[in-house]
Amino acid sequence: MATEKSVQMSERFRIGALLALTGGLLDAYTYVMRGGVFANAQTGNIVLLGVRMIEGDWGGMAHSFLPIVAFVAGVIAAEFIRARYQQGHEVHWRQVTVGLELAVLLAVSFLPQSLNAVANVAVSFVCAVQVESFRKVRGSAFATTMCTGNLRSGTEQFYQFLRTSQREHLVRAMRYGGVILFFIAGAALGAWCSRTLGLYAAAVGCVPLLIALFLMCVQEKS
Repeated sequence: MATEKSVQMSERFRIGALLALTGGLLDAYTYVMRGGVFANAQTGNIVLLGVRMIEGDWGGMAHSFLPIVAFVAGVIAAEFIRARYQQGHEVHWRQVTVGLELAVLLAVSFLPQSLNAVANVAVSFVCAVQVESFRKVRGSAFATTMCTGNLRSGTEQFYQFLRTSQREHLVRAMRYGGVILFFIAGAALGAWCSRTLGLYAAAVGCVPLLIALFLMCVQEKS
């Protein structure tokens, strides 16, 4: 088992928890404040794209298609940043992607509701950047903007623990469960902030991102 010091900061549980908190918050924010949509995972948008195609709802198709395009653009942006900053730079490429997330979320918090479509596209972009940049926690594949894969993997690890009694499987299952709980906490926080702060609630998502960025910067300097 890898020691805490041997694990890169971006793959430590505390970073995954902070990012999952942001992921849950953003999903609740777009649902409560930006037209009842989930901007993190694109499965729903892809399903709605097919349904609206059959219905001949071309405006609805565009509404579902644009977040998908933004998600693709976010993945490409994250990979471009990784290629650009991966070697020969004092700043780690993941720090650059978190900085990009911070800038976009601050901008989203000032968009009026007449621009909900733009806000949802921007959040989809941010979530894609995050999920592409942070894909592991202590060597195990994780997602911090959606829970289906984490739920499947956590259940699998728990079953393996029951079958083999190997503690490492239980530890991994608990990590998956922990990330899911932080996502739920983020969703609850996002719903509460949306009802109290309105559109500015998106800026609250910057707080865990700033903490994650600080932790990564501290490790780079140590």
